[in-house]
Amino acid sequence: MVSTIPNYDPTLFQGAAWYYARYRSKYPKALFDLLADIFNLDGTGRLLDLGCGAGLIAIPFCDRFAEVIAVDPDAEMLKEAEEQATNLGANNIIWLQDRAESISPDWGQFRLATLGRSFHWMQRELVLEKLYSLLSDDGGIAIIKTSDDPWHSEHPWKQTAIAVVKRWLGEQRRTGKAGQGLWKPLEVSHDEVLAKSKFPRHANYEIKFEQSWTIDSYLGYIYSTAFALPSFFGENRKNFEVDLRESLLKIEPSGKFTEELLVNALIAWKQ
Repeated sequence: MVSTIPNYDPTLFQGAAWYYARYRSKYPKALFDLLADIFNLDGTGRLLDLGCGAGLIAIPFCDRFAEVIAVDPDAEMLKEAEEQATNLGANNIIWLQDRAESISPDWGQFRLATLGRSFHWMQRELVLEKLYSLLSDDGGIAIIKTSDDPWHSEHPWKQTAIAVVKRWLGEQRRTGKAGQGLWKPLEVSHDEVLAKSKFPRHANYEIKFEQSWTIDSYLGYIYSTAFALPSFFGENRKNFEVDLRESLLKIEPSGKFTEELLVNALIAWKQ
C-alpha cells in the first residue's frame, strides 16, 4: 500500500484555528441536503468526520445523525470546534484528537464518512482501506472541497492578495515545516485513488454558492491557510496587513468583494 503523505506535520496549521473557525467559507446548506438525499439520512446512524478542523461539517450536519465522531490531529482546531458546538447547542458530537489513519473497527460502524478540504493531507489509500470496513452496507464517503483557493483564481482582487503575500513571503507557496516547507500538487487525483480502492462506484456533484468578503474577513481567511499563517510574517505582520489593505482598496474602494464559489462533493458508495 502506497502512502501519499507519510508523516503528519503538527506545524501545518499552527496558529490558524481561531481564524479557520471564523473566516473559512462555510459549506452551503444545499450540500448537506444533497448528502442527506443521497444516503437517505433520517437522524439515525453515525457520521465520521475526518480532518474535521474547526467543525465546519460536523456542526451544521450533526442534526442528520444520532451521533457524530469528529477527528482532527490539531488540538487548537478541536478546541475552537468544541466551543462553536457548545454555543450552538450541537451536543451529539464527540471530538477526538487523532489522525484519520488511526481509525479502526473498534470505532464501530458509520453511515457516512466526510472529509472536508482534508483528504489531500492524508495517507489516502490507507484511509480508504480502513474506512471501507467501518461503513454500513448502505453507507459511503463524501470528499468535499471548495474552489476558493486564491492561487488559482481569475479574480483580480484575489490575484492582488496573492501578489501581496508573495511580496512578504517570497514567490514560492509555503506549506508546513513551520513555514519552511513548499507546496506540491498531488501527483495522483482523488478520483484515481478512489478508482483503485474497494469502493465499487463513485460520482462527482457540484453546488454553486455566493460568498461575500470584506478586507478584514479576507485577511482572516489568509491567516487560516497553510500558506500564510500569522507566524510566517514575524515582525512584518503589521506591514503586511497595511500592504494588503491598501492594495485591495485600489482594486475595490468599497473594500467589499463577492464571488461565486463551487463545492465539489466526490461521493463513493460501499455497494
